[in-house]
Order: sequence, then structure tokens, then C-alpha cells
Amino acid sequence: MRKMSELEDISHHIHDRISSIQRMLDLSVAEVPHNNIKKLGQELFALERLVGEFENCIGQHKDQLKHLKELEELFQKDVEDVQHLKDNIPAHMPRKKCTANGKEAVMKQSEAADVQHPQPEHVKKTNKSYVREMEFITMPEFESIPQYMKGRVSYDQLNAAVRSINTAVAAKYKILHQSAKTLNNHSRKLYQRFKDQETKDTKGQYFVVEDDFREFTQMKVDKRLQGILNMLRHCQRLRELRGGGLTRYMLL
Repeated sequence: MRKMSELEDISHHIHDRISSIQRMLDLSVAEVPHNNIKKLGQELFALERLVGEFENCIGQHKDQLKHLKELEELFQKDVEDVQHLKDNIPAHMPRKKCTANGKEAVMKQSEAADVQHPQPEHVKKTNKSYVREMEFITMPEFESIPQYMKGRVSYDQLNAAVRSINTAVAAKYKILHQSAKTLNNHSRKLYQRFKDQETKDTKGQYFVVEDDFREFTQMKVDKRLQGILNMLRHCQRLRELRGGGLTRYMLL
């Protein structure tokens, strides 16, 4: 603002000087006294000095404008980078693993959108309440899946299925970790069904079956779901265990 004020002041001075010189020239048709000629020379000299100052201010403003344009381009690039980050934040972030008694464990999340702080581990007390969860698929893993296997399933849709599977696992093992005497009739029937589905190969493992998807999630059990399960198996998130007319999806 100060630079702009100086430029305006110089401009007014130049205008005043030019007006003064113009009046003198208008009088040139008449005989001009010697002292007026001397004054005319002084006005011209002053005008030349003001024009020099004016040109100097214009040069400074040009440099300042160039600098501001460079800053504008830098800020614009930063804005575009931030917008790109905002538009491409994955809905599902990989979680850190922690170790307990030499075994890898994944911090439990009640919902994908909720972030819970890890609590102090008391292995003997929490073993019964701990439920393993499937890790979300990372973008490099998704890109490694063959296109014929992915079909039209997007990255977000695949991880939405992971979240639903985790919901089913959490609901199932919440029932299994309770005493059957504390359950209502429906939960007690589910408890018995879960127990009947277990085998010696599932001991200590976490698994779900298609009925669990129907019971605890909104997922449709169809060919599309089978394709998603194949993708998760490709990404080593689960494996299938068949037996007794039942397919068990074991979390890895």
C-alpha cells in the first residue's frame, strides 16, 4: 500500500508540473521575460526528475508483481496437492500389528470408522474376549489381484466386505465367549450351532460361514460374494476349510 501511495503522489506531481509547463508554453506566443524562461527550465528539470522516480517506482511494482505471481503459482500448486490428498484418502487404512506371547495380533476395532486406543494387555484375562479381525486390503494388494478376478468390484467395495466380515466375526465370537446360561433363546441356539460347526482343524482359529453373513451382516450371499471371497483368499486374508457339507472361511 505504501508503494502504491508513493506512485500516486509522483503521478500527481508530474501532472502538476506538466500543467505548469503547458501554461508557460501557452504564453510563448507573447514575449516571455527572462525570469520566466529560467523558471521554465527549472520546471522541465523537475519534471525530468519526477519522471525518473516514476519509472523507478513502476520497475519496483513490476518486480513485486512478478514475485506475487510466482507465490500465487506455488500456493495454487499446494492447494491442488492438498485437494488431491483429500480426494484420495483411502477409506480403510492398514492397522499396526502388535505381538502378544510371540503371536501376532491385530488391534480390535468395533467399527471401521472408530479408532480406539490400545489398552494394556493382560493376556490371561483377555484371551477369551479377544477376537481376531481381518486386515483391510492395501492399494498395492488390490492392484496385484488379476483383473479377471476383480471384475467390477472396486477397492472400496472390497474393503467394505472386509468390514462386514469383521462384523460377523465379532458378533459370532461375542456369543461364543459368553456363558450359555447368560444367553437368550435365540443366542443360545446360535451358540450351539457355532459349537457344532467346530472341528479339530478349527481349534484356536476364527472362522465364519455363509449363515453368519446372513445373520449378522447385510451382505448378499451370491456369486458376487464368492468372487470377493476369492479375492480375499488371493490376498491371503482367509482360507477355506470344507467338511460336513459346510465351507468355513478361516481368518489368516
